[in-house]
Order: sequence, then C-alpha cells, then structure tokens
Amino acid sequence: MSLRIGFDGIVKAFGPVQVLHGVSFELEPGRVYGLLGENGAGKSTLMKILAGYEAPTAGQVRLDGQPVHFGGPRDAEARGIVLIHQEFNLAEHLTIAQNVFLGHELRRGLLLDDRAMRRETAQVMQEVGLSADPDTPVRQLIVAEKQLVEIAKALSRRARVLIMDEPTATLTPSETARLFELIARLRRQGVTLLYISHKLDEVERITDEIVVMRDGRFVTRAPTSSVTRHEMANLMVGRELSDMFPPREPAPAGSQPPLLRVQGLSVPGWAEEVGFEVRGGEILGFAGLVGAGRTELFEGLVGLRPRSAGRVELSGHEVRLRHPRDAAEHGLTYLSEDRKGRGLHVDLGLRQNLTLMALKRYTTPLLYPAAERRALQQAVQDFGIRTGNTEVRAASLSGGNQQKLALAKVLHPDPRVIVLDEPTRGVDVGAKRDIYFLIQRLAREGRAVVVISSELMELIGLCHRVAVMRAGRLQATLDAHQLTEEELIAHATGTR
Repeated sequence: MSLRIGFDGIVKAFGPVQVLHGVSFELEPGRVYGLLGENGAGKSTLMKILAGYEAPTAGQVRLDGQPVHFGGPRDAEARGIVLIHQEFNLAEHLTIAQNVFLGHELRRGLLLDDRAMRRETAQVMQEVGLSADPDTPVRQLIVAEKQLVEIAKALSRRARVLIMDEPTATLTPSETARLFELIARLRRQGVTLLYISHKLDEVERITDEIVVMRDGRFVTRAPTSSVTRHEMANLMVGRELSDMFPPREPAPAGSQPPLLRVQGLSVPGWAEEVGFEVRGGEILGFAGLVGAGRTELFEGLVGLRPRSAGRVELSGHEVRLRHPRDAAEHGLTYLSEDRKGRGLHVDLGLRQNLTLMALKRYTTPLLYPAAERRALQQAVQDFGIRTGNTEVRAASLSGGNQQKLALAKVLHPDPRVIVLDEPTRGVDVGAKRDIYFLIQRLAREGRAVVVISSELMELIGLCHRVAVMRAGRLQATLDAHQLTEEELIAHATGTR
C-alpha cells in the first residue's frame, strides 16, 4: 500500500529561469508532511514533478528506491500518486460526477455506467462533507464547494500518495475539521500525505514532520513537534520575522463623511437589505461563514452580478454601477477572491495584466509598451513579485505571486475605495505581512479599505471595525475593542 518517495538532485528550468536547484530528500510512507516555503520557493513545481505534470530538467524521482519516469499525470495516478491542485482543475460545464470520473469513467460493456459513477460520487462527497446532487453542474457551485469536489475527485483515485496544495483556503472551520478527520483516517490506512499550506496553525496541528524549501532548494526536514510556528516562519523566509501586523492607526473621526455609503443593497439569493459605510483612512472588515453572502454582496455592488435594490454613494454622490468599469471610473476597485477566474487573465503577460485597468494612461494614442514595462518593474519591486523574467505569462507565476500581481493590478488605477476579497489567500507568511502593511499604508493615505476574509485573526489584527454577515444579512458591526474570535464566530453562527 505505502510508497517510499525519494527526490534525487531534482533540477527544473523553464527556459532560462531555473526554479529548482538540485533538490534531494526522502519521505517515509504513511506519514503527513507539511511542505513549507515562501511563494516561488518551488514547492508546487516539485509536487507537479512528483505527480507527473512536469518532467525534471535533471535528477530523478524514486519510488521504493526505484527511479521512475512519468509521461504524464495518468502515469503517476496509475502508481497511486494524486495531486489536488491549488487552482481548480475542473470542467465547469460538466456535472460533479462527470468531473470526479473524468478520464477514469466506469463502463458497463461499451456504455458508460452513469448509475455506478453517481453512486460512487455520492459516497466520496459524503466523505468530504459536500451536500449536493452528483448531477449538479460544477459551474453552479461556489468556490468552497468546488474545492470539495477536487478533494472528492482525488479520493476516488484510491491514492497511495496524496498531495494537497492549500486545500483549506476556501473552507469553513467545520469543513476544515472534516478534512482533518479524513487526513487522519487516510494516514491510518498507510497513505502518505504531502500538505502544502501557509496556515502554520494547520501544519502544527495535523503534520508529523515539516520539510522547508527556500529559493528552489531544500533547507531542512524536522519533526513538527520540535519546531514552533515562529521558527517555521523564520525557516521559510531565512530571516527573523517581527510582528505580523502593523500597529493599529487611530480610527477616523465619526464626523468625517464616508467615502463609500451603501443602503439597502440586495443581491437575489445572496444578500438582503445590507447597509454599511466606510470612511477615508478606515479599514472595515467583513466576516462570515462561507455562503454568508459577503463575496456576492460586493460582486453585486460593483456590477459583477445583478442586484435588485440598493443605493450606493461614493464621496457623497449617488452612483449607478452597472459594470466594474463604472466602479473603476468612480474610484472604486474590487479584488476578486477568484484570482484565476476573475482576478487575472493568466494567458496574458504580466505587463498586460498590470495595465489592463488603466490603459488610457499608456495610449498616446497608440499603446506605449516602454511605459508599461517601467510600470511593471516598479510593481515587481513594490509588491515583491518573484519572477526571473518579466516577459512571461501570468500562468507561469506561483499562486502567491499571481495574488501579488492581482493586487498590483487593482491598485494601479489609484482608486479611493478598495475592496479586497481574501487578499492573502495562498500567500506565504512573509508576503502576508507585506500585504498587511500595504493595507495599512493605503488607509494612511486616506483611502477607504474593505477587507473580506475568512481568517478571523487577520480581521482582528488589521481592522478598525468588522461587519459580520450570516445567511445574507448583516448581523452586527463590531468596533476594534470588541473584536475576538469568539465574538465573531458567535455572530457568524447566530448564537449571539
């Protein structure tokens, strides 16, 4: 059942850019390993090599001491190695059952056995805690449900080695707890699990050992119990990390007029009669369980989905926002939680992504690429985007560096009101700290900042006030001195 995994001098280069530099280490079977490192450290690339999605430029992978060469992920899956991607790898127009068995369809004679596939899909959905009809098209699911489909798909492959890349990024605490129970059960069955996460509390809770990578190189391997979270963070970044959150700035005076005021905003099926306001210099958080309607509320606000009612004022003037372009023209920008689907055009270059929302600045009247390149170099420096070559597609960046590029993109038009939906999802601990200080700087410049986050400590550490939503309604708005995890959870679950 179990597989012993060995990496022997793994080198990987994409053109002139080398991302892995002779990585060597071994993993024992039937254990849970936390794979740690900053964005761009090479974690995901190494795991894609193990799972057959990439071939090493040099070096080899060994299974039970024998070198293996995979022609693709199907070869790796045949040996029991399955990767759950950080970015969803689902066919949106197909059903859940069709996605779970895509490329591994069950047959009865010459025909597909749809009944058997639906039955087995229902079984793995129950294991991961997804309550939906197996015949539901994936495009109708919210982000958290899509993540559970990815996990269910991996379980259906009967993995001997299961690689999870940021699996809890979109999950509620109860869904995360169920996933951890599943991981413990798989470990007891002898499955080897490689767990990539920037949530160090999760790594501390569920892993047996940690493996740390930095700048494409192996740094260390150690029992999890022998390393504190603070030491994990220092090993990842190669330096001592000071406090994660900046000192909280004073809240703006209540007499100051709001930059954004929303009254009675309703988004059919998601939000009902929601009102709030945020002033220049203020950081307003939005908390709530997955499905509470936070994302959908702001998608309705900026014109990404229809809304049925509501009044929106920017700088004291009522505005009608039918499209995100209207919002941008009025100084309001929104960073989507779905960076691959709505945040970036991953098949375009970094430069094209950065300047897309401010193209008028670079046309005289023809496009001026040299000015775009200068802007990109500045953004790479300001946001710490790690890339060996700026003339590459956004798809070639690691997930965390894509997030930094998406942040740079929405801030490039110089907005007055900024809505950031899960701004640190998939971002390493060092980059998280950088983003927290960036958010404070934006507020200090007099901008109004809204942060939607599923990480309660993020909201507590950053925000002047936090609005809590539950089932599409605004439950409470808490001031900084009222912010505790217990208080936020109580309002989010309806027990307060």
